[in-house]
Amino acid sequence: MELSEDDLALIQVLQVHPRLGWADAAKVLGVHATTLAARWERLRSSGAAWVTAHLAGNPQQMLLAFVAVDCEMNQRDAVTAQLAALPEIVTVEEAASNRDLMLTVITRSLEEFSTNVVARMKTIEGLTKYQTALCTRLHTSADEWRLNILDKAQLATLRTLGQGAEGAGRHAAAAGDLPPSHLALLPYLARDGRATAADIARELGRHPATVQRQLNRVLASGILLFRCELAQRYSSFPVTCQWFANVPAGRHEEAAAAFRTISNVRLSASTTGPTNFVIIMWLQSLADVMTAELALQQKVPGIELVESVVMLRTVKRVGWMLNEDTTASGAVVHAGTLDAGDS
Repeated sequence: MELSEDDLALIQVLQVHPRLGWADAAKVLGVHATTLAARWERLRSSGAAWVTAHLAGNPQQMLLAFVAVDCEMNQRDAVTAQLAALPEIVTVEEAASNRDLMLTVITRSLEEFSTNVVARMKTIEGLTKYQTALCTRLHTSADEWRLNILDKAQLATLRTLGQGAEGAGRHAAAAGDLPPSHLALLPYLARDGRATAADIARELGRHPATVQRQLNRVLASGILLFRCELAQRYSSFPVTCQWFANVPAGRHEEAAAAFRTISNVRLSASTTGPTNFVIIMWLQSLADVMTAELALQQKVPGIELVESVVMLRTVKRVGWMLNEDTTASGAVVHAGTLDAGDS
């Protein structure tokens, strides 16, 4: 399967507004709403693109950690599968470096990280070592990454459109501030970030009006990030590289602002540990690693790039299990279970 320019344009619209209605998307793309809905269903069912929701990982609300794992080579596949089955470990990548796996972990607290993740990691046979960097400030996350397909007129139209009343009144809240009845919506939004209140109500056996109120509160809480994901092989940026760096004290916000001007950056965060900054980019080729490093050094004089890690394969990305070709398998790990979707 190859993606057309029209496919990529639709994906970029949903990158900006993942829950945008088809009628509004039609205003941007000049294509009938039913055509866009059918196009999206084809992309979604093939695993080429999908919309998901995941915990934001904002250190002011919850814990975000980057964990490097070593394991015995003959047990690497088994270790990877067991780690991917843990819902708190949202992303699992195989690395071409002195570490075997790179994990991204989101929990509600440091205590939950210790009891739900670290304690379980210690029981995995073949896992020999792990090292953790805790995020102290999340500057840029992948929900902000964009394809550069839309023209200026389309972007201008898109800027006039929003997510409607569902996104109104957003304010930061902790997951613990929401009652269980509201948190029950999260698995459905993880499997389909475009799910409506009516869709979720049917699944939960609740009244649609009740679920709509609960959904509005969840969306307004800010605990979730919605993002339109794309199979990396179709993005023109098949290489993922992560840098561990040191940025001079007091210059983290300045550095983060500079990194936002680099379109390849998918994530930037201040961290604890041997280094104090993490940067992740999607690149067109391995040759671009050196070009990217030069750009980082030019943007932030004084930055020390301690280590670069190229990812060999992404097994799981923000909860979604991926196929070898980077498409979505349709399986989403949430709340301790591996739920098979219909993608």
